[in-house]
Amino acid sequence: MRHHNAGRKFDRDGSSREAMFKNLAANLFAHERIETTVPKAKELRRVAERLICRAARLGADVNAETLSDPKAAAARLALKREIGSFLPRWRVRIVEGQAERIDVVEHLFRELAPRFVGRNGGYTRILKTRNRRGDNAEMCLIELVVRDPKVGAKAAVTAAPVTEAVRAEAPKSRNAEEPSTAG
Repeated sequence: MRHHNAGRKFDRDGSSREAMFKNLAANLFAHERIETTVPKAKELRRVAERLICRAARLGADVNAETLSDPKAAAARLALKREIGSFLPRWRVRIVEGQAERIDVVEHLFRELAPRFVGRNGGYTRILKTRNRRGDNAEMCLIELVVRDPKVGAKAAVTAAPVTEAVRAEAPKSRNAEEPSTAG
């Protein structure tokens, strides 16, 4: 019996499962809509909604460093570091036909969290689409409820090619990872 054992295993060990959900969550935040299997989407919803809730609750203010309360500013910066240690940093997405490299953590705090400040949960939706050809796995789209209209639905599902121009436009930091595509 599986008493007090929540979550699906996906025939992976713990570190592989954690890495899968880190990448799925980063791609969901970068593209705002991704296609995956239904069980992965249901588990991803748990991870993504917790991250959005924490960012919206404490880190919705863009100018955390300019707050008059130093404790609130320190709490926001600590939360940003904590979420930054969980999510992969850089992703490439297509916006209005152009590939752009974005910082996922900054995108979460500056653009996504302010959209959901008034909501008490329910930040994602799962739309079942088809059965995958080959193994007949049930596929779905998982998307953020409030989406940016600039990010196209078709472009969000496909991967963006990484070009030299995209690599050159983002600043390199100590913790910056190599850009990766959605997948």
